[in-house]
Amino acid sequence: MAHAQVQDIPRTTKTPPRAPADTPEPKATPPTFRDVMRHRYCARLLIASVTGRLSLGMVPVALILAAQADGHSLASASLLAALYGVAPALGLPLLGRLADLRGLLLPCYLGAALVAASLGILAVAGTAHLPLAAGCVALSGAGCPPLEGGLRSLWHAVLPDDAHVRTAYTLDSSTQEIVYVTGPALAIAIATWLSPAAALALAAAVTVAGSLAFGTAPPARTWRAAPRRRERLGVLRPPAMRPLLLSLVFLGATVGALDVAGIAVAERQDASWLAGALPAAFSAAGLLGGVVFARLQPTTAPRPRHLMLLGGAYAACWLPLLAPLPALAVLALALLPGALFVPLLTVASLTVTVLAPPGTSTEAVGWMSSAMRLGLAGGTALAGPLSGHFAVPLVAAAGCALLLTARTAPAPAATLV
Repeated sequence: MAHAQVQDIPRTTKTPPRAPADTPEPKATPPTFRDVMRHRYCARLLIASVTGRLSLGMVPVALILAAQADGHSLASASLLAALYGVAPALGLPLLGRLADLRGLLLPCYLGAALVAASLGILAVAGTAHLPLAAGCVALSGAGCPPLEGGLRSLWHAVLPDDAHVRTAYTLDSSTQEIVYVTGPALAIAIATWLSPAAALALAAAVTVAGSLAFGTAPPARTWRAAPRRRERLGVLRPPAMRPLLLSLVFLGATVGALDVAGIAVAERQDASWLAGALPAAFSAAGLLGGVVFARLQPTTAPRPRHLMLLGGAYAACWLPLLAPLPALAVLALALLPGALFVPLLTVASLTVTVLAPPGTSTEAVGWMSSAMRLGLAGGTALAGPLSGHFAVPLVAAAGCALLLTARTAPAPAATLV
C-alpha cells in the first residue's frame, strides 16, 4: 500500500530559482568586539584580566613618587621603576609554564599573593632602605600573575570559532592601552590625594581582586593545556619564534622611547602639556586602530606577509617625526604609528600562538610579554642619552620590521588550534 501511494506522487520536482548572475554573494564580516563580549564569561574574564594587570601601569609611577617622598634622587627612584619594569620579563614565562603544567589557579593565586605581600611591605616600610625596597620591587614584578597569557589561552574555550578568537585578540591588545594610560593616571591621583603608599596599596588590591575574579571563573578553574613534549627549548623550539620574539623587543622599544621623546620635545618647545599628551594620543590612536582592524582584518589566520606589511608601515610612520615640527604637528603625527601599533601587536600575538608547540600557549604569551617589557625598558634607557630624539623609535621600528622578514620556518597554518 505504501509502495502504491509513493507511485501516485508526481515525479516532477521544482528547482529553486537561481539568483541572477550579477547578484553578489553575501560577504562574511569579522565578528565585532560586541559579538565577542556577548559570549558567556568573556566580559568577566576580560575585565578581571585588565583589572589585575592595572598595577603594571600604576607601580612604576607610584614607586618614583614614593622614593622621592622618602628623600631619594630622581635617578634612584627611576632605577626602582626600571627594576620593576624588567622583573616581569623573568617571572611571566616561569608562571606561564606553571599554568600550562598545573592549570591557571596556582600561578594566578601565587602571583597575586607575592604582589600583595611585596607591595604591602613597600607601602608600610617605604623605600628608605634601598636594598629592602629593591627586593620588594623585584618580587612584586616577578610575581605578576599570568593573566594576559591565561586570557589568551581561554579565548579558545569560551568562543565558538577562530574568527571570534582573532577579534578577541584584537580586543585584548586594545585594552592593554587602558592599562598604561589609566594606571599611571590613577596612581598620580591617589598619590596626590592620599599618599604614594596608598597608591602602592591600591595597586596590590587591584592585582588581588583581578586575579580572584579571573581565577574563580569556571573556564579558568577547569582549563588545562594540551599535553606537551619534554623539550629543552620548549616555546623557543620553532625557528621562526626567536626572530618574532626579538622583533617584539624592538616594538616595545618604540613605546619606551616615545615616552622620553615626549618629555624632551615638551622641554625644547616649552609645551609641558605635550609630555603627557603624546603617549596619551599614541594610546588613543591604538584603541581606534584596534577597532578599525577588528572590522577589516583578514578572514583567515595571519600570514608572514601580514606581519611584514604592518611592520614596514609602522616603521614608515615614524619618518615624518624626524622633521623639526611644532608641538601640535608632533602630536598629530604620533597618531600614525599609534594607529598601527595595536594591529601589529595583534597579528604578532596570533602568530606567537600559532607557532607555539602544543601545551605551551600560556608560556608563549609570557615570553611575548617579556620581550615587550624588555624593549620598553631598553627604549627608555637609550632615548635618555640621545635627548629623546625620534630617531630612536624609528630605528627600533625598522629593526622590528627587518626581523619580521626573517621567516626561517614554514608559514603558520590557517587555524589557531
